[in-house]
Amino acid sequence: MRALVTGGTGRVGSAIAARLEREGWRVLAAGRADADVSAPAEAQALVARAADELGGLELLVNAAAAGFVPKPFDEIGEADWDATFGATAKGSFFVTQAAAPHLRATRGLVVMIEDVAGYQPWPAFAAHCAAKAAQSMLTRVLARALAPEVRVCGIAPGPVAVEPDQMERRAAETLLGRVGSPDDVAEAVLMLVESEFVTGTTLTVDGGMLLQTARGTRA
Repeated sequence: MRALVTGGTGRVGSAIAARLEREGWRVLAAGRADADVSAPAEAQALVARAADELGGLELLVNAAAAGFVPKPFDEIGEADWDATFGATAKGSFFVTQAAAPHLRATRGLVVMIEDVAGYQPWPAFAAHCAAKAAQSMLTRVLARALAPEVRVCGIAPGPVAVEPDQMERRAAETLLGRVGSPDDVAEAVLMLVESEFVTGTTLTVDGGMLLQTARGTRA
């Protein structure tokens, strides 16, 4: 089994790649040094490299993202907007477009690593929220576009990559009273791999954060 993981050098992407490898997958974990996925030509070249090195693709995980930095609404500029949408939404689309022929051949799976931010309004992360909302819609659009050969699913993590000094505050945002880890997202990817009658939907891995609306909406 063969997989391309974009954003594969980040905390979540690297955990997904490592877990897949432990399960016997051959994986190309691609980071920013490998390609700027917001550029269609580079996205196409990355997919071609992965298919060539791995001998095909059964799984694409779109985990590349940018712009997750708090910034007041009045200070967000065009560069912030372009960087966030470029990696998250544009990159997910063009990498998937390039990978589609390979995935159709193997009846494969695309997993979008979304974010609960796509479902909650966080003013300090306006561009990030909008980009993740766009990516969650791509999960559904691409599921229809690539059916029936290819399944497309999303995973929306909550607090799974939290700095030590934020643990207590972020834990209070969840129903379970604790934060998760990137390994929880990796486990969800494996679950979707095995769930062959699931497509066009998003699995929320957030400890119940979305249900904690009053406490979970970030400034």
